[in-house]
Amino acid sequence: MPREDEKYAFSLRRANAAAVLEYAWGRTAFTASDAIAATGLTRSTVIALCDDLVERGWFAELPNARAAGEEYRKGRPARRYELRASAGAVVGVDAGQHCITATVADLRGNVLARTYTEIDPDGLGGPERVKAADATIDQAIALSGVPKASVMCVTVGVPAPTDRDGESPDGEYEYWRRMNPGYAAHFRARGLLTEVENDANLAALAEGALGAGVGASSYIVLMSGERFGAGYVVDGHLVRGKRGAAGELRLLNLVEGVGSTEGIGALLRDWALALRSSGTVDTSSPIMEAPRPNLSAELVFEAAAAGDPAALALLDRMAERLARVCAVLGGLLDVERIIFSGAVADSLAPVLPRTAAVLEGLTHPPAPDLVASPLGGGVVSLGAVTRALEIVRTDAIVLEPLAPADPPGTGGRPPAPGTLTHSARMSST
Repeated sequence: MPREDEKYAFSLRRANAAAVLEYAWGRTAFTASDAIAATGLTRSTVIALCDDLVERGWFAELPNARAAGEEYRKGRPARRYELRASAGAVVGVDAGQHCITATVADLRGNVLARTYTEIDPDGLGGPERVKAADATIDQAIALSGVPKASVMCVTVGVPAPTDRDGESPDGEYEYWRRMNPGYAAHFRARGLLTEVENDANLAALAEGALGAGVGASSYIVLMSGERFGAGYVVDGHLVRGKRGAAGELRLLNLVEGVGSTEGIGALLRDWALALRSSGTVDTSSPIMEAPRPNLSAELVFEAAAAGDPAALALLDRMAERLARVCAVLGGLLDVERIIFSGAVADSLAPVLPRTAAVLEGLTHPPAPDLVASPLGGGVVSLGAVTRALEIVRTDAIVLEPLAPADPPGTGGRPPAPGTLTHSARMSST
């Protein structure tokens, strides 16, 4: 049985190794001297730990500083190291109502492959959804070219609140149970480090890391397609609530001039259908001319861009509604920015200035900035990748990296631009 001093020495070495590994995560090439300055550890400790991390597969040793072109007047050139991007992989999944998307990335966040599977939003039960998620993930891993054994974490986004164990609340909301049919238990049974999180929360993480939330300490992400859901980042922290339901927007049912959680896509479609049936729209309007099944939010945006009066009136109506939503949420949390995220975000350029003008009269100045996400429909799977990388980074010292198979000195760098493997049906992000 280990003595107390042996246990202490082991714990200290592990903590020191974790500090060096954490330093490497945010860097490209670095020297032992760089790591010493950052961690405060002794030279002998850092060099021994770097050698150990090279042997374990976390680090690659690069050509020394002199070989890399740095000039040294005397002494031995510095040894250089780099975290191996190919030491592992993560998978981010958007398990939405209509589609399941899986994204595979290396440890630097470089996307290696993305696949998606369209599913029946109403007819597919829990077991079938799990099966579809399995198949989508396996296809993405196969397309990425990484071994299955290299996957260190899977994060799944669902349109439902989730607790710390990845389960959604029971009760009256059968929809939540159908959207989250036990993904956490299923993937953990496959031996995968797994987290299941609300999709709007993951979108908020993606926006903060890669999108319109960069540089903002407090912002709201509104998922604004068929229904509204929100992810809140306040003072740099994601706000989840006791059951992970902070972003469920049933409070909108109580807001005058709003009255429901229906999103931009659903509302514009329904309003256009109502106008069409009313007989009050000019017959030359695209709202009247389009085949009924094609009447969608996208058609309304296109018609408005062409100057159609009926479509422009619908955008004004939408601006009034969105301004009330933003006034309530932005005033409650005192955020600096509200980000409209999801596939509909690409079409919102004509709506947001209208919304901002109305919002000015509903809130104390300065009103939060209203911006559209640049991340497109893949925002949730990118947020899932972001979260999976956070988990791996936190737990890295207890995880086993993939054994090196790279040529000496490559550091497990990603493939050259243009060699990204993906599904032919991959959506651009």
